Order: sequence, then C-alpha cells, then structure tokens
Amino acid sequence: MQTTIAVANGDTLAAIRGFLKCLLERGVVEALMVPLRERNGAVMPALVSQPTLLDDADPLAPVLSINGARLVSALSIREPRGRIGVVLRSCEIRALIELVKLRQASLDDLLIIGLDCAGTYKLTDYVQMVQDVPDVESWRELYADPLADRPLRDACQMCEQPLPENAGIVIQLLGADLDANIPIKLADDLGERLGLTPVAQAFQPARAKKLIAARTTARDAAFAEIRQRLSSPEGLTELFSTCIRCHNCMVNCPICYCKTCLFRTPTFDHEPAQYMTWAVRKGAARLPSDTLLFHLTRLNHMSTSCVGCGMCTDACPADIPVGRVFRAVGQKTQAIFEYVPGRSVEDTLPVTTFREEELAEVALP
Repeated sequence: MQTTIAVANGDTLAAIRGFLKCLLERGVVEALMVPLRERNGAVMPALVSQPTLLDDADPLAPVLSINGARLVSALSIREPRGRIGVVLRSCEIRALIELVKLRQASLDDLLIIGLDCAGTYKLTDYVQMVQDVPDVESWRELYADPLADRPLRDACQMCEQPLPENAGIVIQLLGADLDANIPIKLADDLGERLGLTPVAQAFQPARAKKLIAARTTARDAAFAEIRQRLSSPEGLTELFSTCIRCHNCMVNCPICYCKTCLFRTPTFDHEPAQYMTWAVRKGAARLPSDTLLFHLTRLNHMSTSCVGCGMCTDACPADIPVGRVFRAVGQKTQAIFEYVPGRSVEDTLPVTTFREEELAEVALP
C-alpha cells in the first residue's frame, strides 16, 4: 500500500511520532527501537514500550551514533523475544541482513521501519550543533537540499544507497513535501490495521535519483584516490602507519561478530625476546606490532559483507580512512563473486559458500 501521513501545522516530527505510537497502541509491536533525544542533544537508540515516551523520539535526527544492526542482533538472536519494531537507515538494514545470514540475528517477530536517508553527521559534531542552536531542525535542510555541501560523515558523502530495502514499512522522506504529508509504503493488511487509506499514485522520489547520481560520482572519485594510495606495498604501509591497534574499527563494525577473535587472544602478545629479535634483525621494530596484519585479516574476513556504513572511520582515533579502504576493496571482491551485501537473505555469503569450481571461476588474469 502506498499512503501518506498527514502533517499538522508543519510539525513533521510530531506526525512521525504519532505514527510510531500507533504501532504500539494497536499492538502491531510490543516495543520500538528508535532514537531518543538526550538532554545534552545526543540522540541514542532506545527500546521503548510506552507510547508516551515516544514524545522524545527523534528518528529524523541526522546522526548515526551506532549501526543499529548490532543492537538488533542483541534483541533478536535468541528466543524468547518480543514483537519488536526497529527504525533503521539503509546501511543499518543491509548490515542486519548480513548478520541474519551469519546467524547473528533473526527477522522473526521483527518489523523493520526504514527511513530515506539524506546523510548523517558525526555524533560529536551533531551534539555541538544542537548545543549551539538548541531548537534547530537540522534534518529539514538536509531533506530539502541533500546535494548542498555539508560536513557529513565520510561514508554518507559517498553513499549511493539512501533508500531502504527489505523493510516492512518505508517512510519516504526524499523529495516529499514534509510540511504537508509524509509518503509511507507498507503491506496492505498492515495499513488497514493502522487505519490508513491508500493513495491513488505511487510516490516517485526524483530527488533521490539526483542524490544517488551525485554520491555515486563522489564514491568513484574517493575509490580512485584510495586505490592509488594502495597500489604499492609502501602506500599500504603508509596508509595504516598511524594505527595504534586499538581495535575500535573492529568493535564498531556491525559485521565483525566473532565472539572469539584471533586479535583478542594471546596470539599477538609476543614474548619480550621476540621483540628484541625483530629489533636486532631489522634495526628497528615498529610498535605496536602486527597492525597491518590486523587490517588485512579483517579485510579477508568481511570485505564481501561491507555495507559501507563508515562506523569504522568514525571510531578511529588516528583518522585513518578505514571505511574508504574497506569499501574500495569490498567493491572489487563483491564484483568477483557477483555479490551485493544486504540485498537479500536468500543470497549466499561467499565466505560461507564452497563450490568445487569456484577458484577457476574467479581466477584473475
């Protein structure tokens, strides 16, 4: 069903909050995972069961504090679990699909509510923005003109997938007159249960097409630049030369799920004599050790599933463009296996699939 939510007095956020409350009040879900606004301006996900508490919900806030797929994993991986609705952006939904295929999450009893995404700011930047101008609706200017030059997160500046897929409800924000009504797409039976009436014409997000084209161009330019830097062993070493092996990129990646990671074991806690051996043999041994091996191992494990959310880059204290590296490498490996991460739960993961003739099929010239 294609339908709309009426907006009263230009209060778009109130209209969306009312729609989410309706999901709880009519028993469609027992709880909603949705971003809530904190007193200091931060917007963080919360699991809400009381409709009145949704007065603090701010799903339109242009900030991605954490990839919500990690949270949905914790909420859905085991039974018993409740009927939960989760408000997610495109990259979060795609990461969730990958986790489902890795058996780290379940779609059972889960209602995905997808939002068109015009981009997000870093959490610290967004908090400062809200503190400087407390009543600012920063999302409004983003959706009104998503092509304007803004200091968005690096991943968002080259995201060519702003429209959510695999969602039970899609809130279509790009290109809509958000002061009048909000286009919604959902199953017919769910729309009837919520008392919604179909509209005659499907919503055509022309603005989204322009945004996708512009960000695809930005993506290709970013990939070309990072691949040039990665084209030699020296360039690869220099790119990761400031890595302090804090593992922040791994911890914040929604796809890195291993309960026992090789890099979290004593394997790389070398004996003092080993460090001395390296120092004597090479003249100098970089510390901490094994930083490049850490990144190469992660690339080997999950580059085919990288959805480009960029949480790794945001988490890096050394400002290494980890996300650009993983997306640029991931694009190549995904093409080899004709695999699109997050497209469908029916697509088999390359890292978990063995075909007898596979090596011959993907052999490079």
